[in-house]
Amino acid sequence: MTLMYGGFGGVGSPPTLIEAIKKKGVSQLKLIGNDTGFPHIGIGKIVSLGRVSHIITSHIGSNPIAGELMTDGKMVVEFSPQGILAERIRAGGMGLPGILSNIATDNDIVQKGKSFCEIGEKRYMVETALTADISIVYAKKADTFGNLIFDKSARNTNPLCAMAGDITIAEVEEIVPVGNLQAEEIITPGVFVDYIIQSEGVDWKWAWQ
Repeated sequence: MTLMYGGFGGVGSPPTLIEAIKKKGVSQLKLIGNDTGFPHIGIGKIVSLGRVSHIITSHIGSNPIAGELMTDGKMVVEFSPQGILAERIRAGGMGLPGILSNIATDNDIVQKGKSFCEIGEKRYMVETALTADISIVYAKKADTFGNLIFDKSARNTNPLCAMAGDITIAEVEEIVPVGNLQAEEIITPGVFVDYIIQSEGVDWKWAWQ
């Protein structure tokens, strides 16, 4: 199956859900997310166990095990520039088929397998939208309807991933009754969220401190 996850370098990834996937023994996953975390933080816990067959991501540099798996041919890595990756996920969540980009259109490696079109005499590369069977995200607070609030950098890619999953599971620090959140502070409406679970605590605070 395809699993999409929020966060940046482990920060903002849902640790309780990731630990549950690890204990469940799920393998042969196709992942979509900003990075591969650290070997023992974030999605890196799953990657480092060799349970991922394919990943679409912007970088793997913080997890040397991911580099080894790629080099050894044990994990297919499709790199997508960070901004392009975010836009591909957003497009998937909005129901669009893809986006157009003129980044690196003269690079043979980047062009491989891509379609092109011309608009106003300019050539653009078609970057397909990204969706997932399941998206897992982390939020600071949720009400029981699934409306989500994110905290600082832990918001990174989480709102986009929440939109792009056929099923979205939100791990949250605090769950409150409907009506306790101010409308203007809600980032992800509950219509995008299928399940909410109480977080057992994060393991990533030290990563960038």
